Amino acid sequence: MTMTATQTAAHTIDSEGVSPPPPPAAVPFVGRAMPRVEDAALLTGVARYADDLPVKPGTLHAAILRSPHAHADLLDIDFAAALAVPGVAAVVTGADAKRLASAFLVGIRAPMEHWCLAIDRVRHVGEPVAVVLADSRYVAEDALDRIEVRYRPLPPVTSIAQALEKESEPLHPAVGSNLVNSRSFRYGDPEAAFARAAHAVSVEVEYPRNSCTPMECFVVLADYDAAEDAYEVLSNFSGPFAVHPVMARALNVPGSRLRLKTPPHSGGSFGNKQAVFPHVVLMGLCARVAGRPVKWVEDRLEHLMAATSATARRMRIEAAVEPDGRVLALRMEQTEDCGAYLRAPEPASLYRNHGNLTGAYDIPNLTVTNRIVVTNKTPTGLNRGFGGGQLYYGLERLMNRVAAELGLDPLDVIRRNLVAADAMPYRTASGGMLDSGDYRATLEQAVHEGALDALKARRDALRAEGRLYGIGYAAVVEPSISNMGYITTVLTADERRKAGPKNGAQATASVAVDPTGGVSVTVASAPQGQGHRTVLAQVVADVFGLRFEDIRVNTDLDTGKDAWSIASGNYSSRFAGAVAGAAQVAATQLRGRMATLVAGQLNCRAEDVRFAGGKVFSDANPDNGLSFSRVAAAGHWAPGTLPDGQEAALRETAFWTPEPLKAPTDADHINSSACYGFIFDFCGVEIDRTTGAVRIDRYVTMHDAGRLLNPLLVEGQILGGFAHAVGTALYEEYAYGDDGRFLSGTFADYLVPTACEVPVPVILHRESPSPVTPLGAKGVGEGNCMSTPVCLANAVADALSADGLNEVPSLPITPAKLAALIHSPEPPRPASAPGSGEVPLAAVKGGRGLTAEGSREVPATPEQVWAILLDPRELAALLPGCEALDLVGPNAYRAEVVVGIGPVRGRYTAEVALSDLDPPSALTLTGSGTSALGSGSGTGHVTLERTATGTRVTYRYSASVGGKVAAVGGRMLDSASRLLIGQFFEKLVARAGGAEVPADSPSLLTRLLRLLGFDR
Repeated sequence: MTMTATQTAAHTIDSEGVSPPPPPAAVPFVGRAMPRVEDAALLTGVARYADDLPVKPGTLHAAILRSPHAHADLLDIDFAAALAVPGVAAVVTGADAKRLASAFLVGIRAPMEHWCLAIDRVRHVGEPVAVVLADSRYVAEDALDRIEVRYRPLPPVTSIAQALEKESEPLHPAVGSNLVNSRSFRYGDPEAAFARAAHAVSVEVEYPRNSCTPMECFVVLADYDAAEDAYEVLSNFSGPFAVHPVMARALNVPGSRLRLKTPPHSGGSFGNKQAVFPHVVLMGLCARVAGRPVKWVEDRLEHLMAATSATARRMRIEAAVEPDGRVLALRMEQTEDCGAYLRAPEPASLYRNHGNLTGAYDIPNLTVTNRIVVTNKTPTGLNRGFGGGQLYYGLERLMNRVAAELGLDPLDVIRRNLVAADAMPYRTASGGMLDSGDYRATLEQAVHEGALDALKARRDALRAEGRLYGIGYAAVVEPSISNMGYITTVLTADERRKAGPKNGAQATASVAVDPTGGVSVTVASAPQGQGHRTVLAQVVADVFGLRFEDIRVNTDLDTGKDAWSIASGNYSSRFAGAVAGAAQVAATQLRGRMATLVAGQLNCRAEDVRFAGGKVFSDANPDNGLSFSRVAAAGHWAPGTLPDGQEAALRETAFWTPEPLKAPTDADHINSSACYGFIFDFCGVEIDRTTGAVRIDRYVTMHDAGRLLNPLLVEGQILGGFAHAVGTALYEEYAYGDDGRFLSGTFADYLVPTACEVPVPVILHRESPSPVTPLGAKGVGEGNCMSTPVCLANAVADALSADGLNEVPSLPITPAKLAALIHSPEPPRPASAPGSGEVPLAAVKGGRGLTAEGSREVPATPEQVWAILLDPRELAALLPGCEALDLVGPNAYRAEVVVGIGPVRGRYTAEVALSDLDPPSALTLTGSGTSALGSGSGTGHVTLERTATGTRVTYRYSASVGGKVAAVGGRMLDSASRLLIGQFFEKLVARAGGAEVPADSPSLLTRLLRLLGFDR
C-alpha cells in the first residue's frame, strides 16, 4: 500500500526524540477503495488452505463409498475384502454410527432421521454408505472397489409434483408422507383486497436446483482424544455456528468437547461450506473407530453429486391489482424441495425472506402457504442469496405479468408499487422492517445514469430488423444479518413457546494492543474471499488514528480459545454490517478505556481525549500528547502506575446484536433480517433466432447497500454475485434421470460460466446508511443472485413477445429450450420399414442414456464371426476391460469387467445374455452390472451381412448407467462408449484375420484419449 505524505509525517520522530504535534485530521480509511491485503498471499501461492496444513503423525486418509441408488433399502455390507487390502486400517459403516453417534437434529417436528452414514436405507445418489481409512487416499480408493453392498431398489421420488402425490413412496416411513411440513400465514385482509380489486393476475414458476461451485471443495481433519472423550476438528466450515451444537450432539459429547478450528484461507464458499458439517461428524466418528487422526478431501465429483445445492421451489403467486397496476394483495403458495433430508439449517431457504415476502413493494395484504417436501436428491443448504432468488423469481415475474396483462409499462408498475421514502422505516405485512432508503429516487438515478432511454431505442431499432431483443427489470430488497428466530416461524406459536424464544444475530470481535502499540483484531467469521482483513484494518485504524498497516487481523477461528456465539460465521451478508460493526464497537470500547487511563496525564476529561496520527492528545491542547505506543505499553510494562481501580486497557471483546431483531410474534410477524439493501436492475438481451442462444447486450445494476466501507471490494462482490446469477439463469443445471440418478457431476455437463460468458455490468451506487448497524453498512454480496436471474428472464419474455410468445422456459434458459419455442417441432425419426429385420431395442429407463449405431467391415465370413461371438473365450478377449467371463447358462455369462470413464474407474460384475439368435445373421445382447461406481444396463442388436470381402457387422445399442459413471457427464460417456466400441471391433477384426493396430504406435487420437483417462 502506498503511504500518503501526511501518514508518513505522522510517524516521524524529531531529533529531540519528541513526537511532533498531530497533523490535521486525515481522510478516513473507511470509504476508501483500498486494495486487499489478502491478495499477496493468494497471488504468490503461499496461502494456507486446509489441504495445505500439516497433519499429525499416523494420520489416515478417508475415501467414502457412496450410494449409486437414489432410493433403496440397504440390506448388507460385506467389507472383509477391503479390510484385507494392505494399508487399510479400518472400514466404518452405519453400524458404527449407530453405536457411537446419534442422528442429527431436524429443523421441524417430524419423525425423520438423518445420520452421518446410511443406516438401513439410502435416499439419494451419493449418500455415504461406508468409509475406508488407509495409509493413503490411493489405497483407500482401491479398497472401495472391494466392498460389496446389497440393495433393494425402491421407487424414487424425483420432483415436487411427485412428492405431493399421496401414492408416492415415502422417503421416511415414520412420517408417512413426503410432504413433511405445511404452514399457512395471513397478514392484513387479503380476501377483502381481492374482492374489491379490478384484476387478479397470477403466475406459476419453478426455480431449479443449482450450486455455487467454490474452487476448494470440503476438507476435514479430525482427531479423537479417548482420554478426554473429546474431538478436535479442523475444517473449512463457514458457519453458521448454530450447527456446532448439532455436530456435538451427533457425536454424543457436550459442545465444550468439540473443538472446531478453521484454516487461515478458504477457496470460496458462497454458503456451500456450511454443508461440510455432516462430514465433520463422520470424520470424527472415523477417528474414534480407527484410534488415529483422519483426513478427508472431497473431490469435485463428490461435491457436485452429493455436497449440497440450492433448494428447488415451485411457486404460485397471485396479485389483486388496480387498473393502474397498483397491487393491493398477494396470495402465495411456496413448495420447497429440500432433498432427502431436512439438514440444518433448513428450512432456512424457505423462511429467510419471510419478513420481506412483498419485496420492495408497499403491499399491505398477504396470504402465504409454505410447504416442505422431501425427494430422492441431495439435501439442500445455504447457497449464495439463499432463498432470495427463489422468492424474487416468482414475485418479479408476477410484476412483469401484471404489466403485460394490463397493457402497462413494466417500469411504471414497479414505480407505482415501491415503498415511499417518507414511509421509512417501513413495516412489511409479514413483519419485516425495511430500515432506510429512497427506492424511487434510486430507480430514477439508475434509469438516468444507466441510459435506459438509449437501450429502449436500441431495442426498437433491432426489432425493426426482425431481431429478437428484449428489456427486463427487477427491483428487490436484499436482506442481510439474519435473525436467528426466523427459522422458528416454521413452528406454531404454541410450539415456539414450548421451545423457548430464539432471536437476534450476535456478532463477535476482539481487539487487543501489544506493548509496542500494535493492534490485533480477531473475529468469529472465516472469510472466503470477501476481504475481511482489509476492511477490518480500515475500521480499526480509523478508531485509533493509526496507520492501516499497524492493524493485524486474524481470521482463523478456534472454538476452544476464541470468542464466538452460535450466530458466528460467514453467511447471510453479515460481515460488513455485523462483524465489521462489532470490531468497531470493540475498538471504540478499548479506545474509551485507554482514554480513561491517559486522561489524568493529559489533564483533561476522558471524553476530550483524541486519537489521531499515531498520537493520543487532548482535544483542547493538541500539543499535550503521547504516542499511541507509549499509552499502549503502560498497561503491559507498568500496571502499577495505573490509577486506582482501573484495569489495564489491553483487550476488549464485543458481542453485538441488532436491537430490531425479535422473536416471531404470536401472529407470526417476523423481522427476519436486521437491514435491507435495495437493488434495481435492468438489462437488454438478444436471442439468436437460429440457435436460441441468449446474448446479454447490456446489464445495469444499481445498489443501495448503505454505507460502502470499501467501494473496490463492493464492486468485486457485485461482479461475483452477478457471475453466479448468470450461471443460474443461463447455464447451470443439476440434471437427474427418471430414477434419480445424478447426471451432471463434472464441468463438462454442469456448465459454469467463465469470464468469456459473463459480460461486465454497469454498476451504480446510492448510499442510504442503515440506522441499525454500527457503521451504517448493509449486505451487498448476495443481491445479484436474487435480482439477476429474474431480470434476465423478464428480458427474454420481452424478446419473445415480439413473436407473440408469452412463455418463458424454466431456468436455466438454455438455447435448446428457446429454440424449441421459436421453431416448430422437428418431425420424429421414421420408424424402421416393415420387413427390415431389425429388432426394436427395449427402452432403458433412468440414469444417463446412451444410444449409438454403426457398422464395420470384418475380413471373415458371417459363420466365422458368429462362431467368435458365441465362443466364451473369444468373447472375453473381445470385451474391453474383461478380466473373467464364465458361462452360467445357455448363452448366459457372468463377467468381471474393469472400466474407466474420465476421472472414475471401477470393477463391474456384469450379467450378459445373448438372445434372438438367427445364425449367422443376427443376435441381441443384453447386460447389466453393478459396482461401487454405480450400475448399468443395456441392450444391443447385432446383424451380420455377407459382403464381397467378408462380413459387415452392424450394431445398434441403447444403454443406461448410474452412480459415479453417470455423473461424469454425457460428453465423457459418449466419447468413452465410442472408444470402447472401437476397441471391440479392432479386436474382432484382428481375431477374424485382419491386421490389428500395433500396440506400440497408437494414433494421436488414441494418445489424447489415454491422456484424458479413456485408456481401457
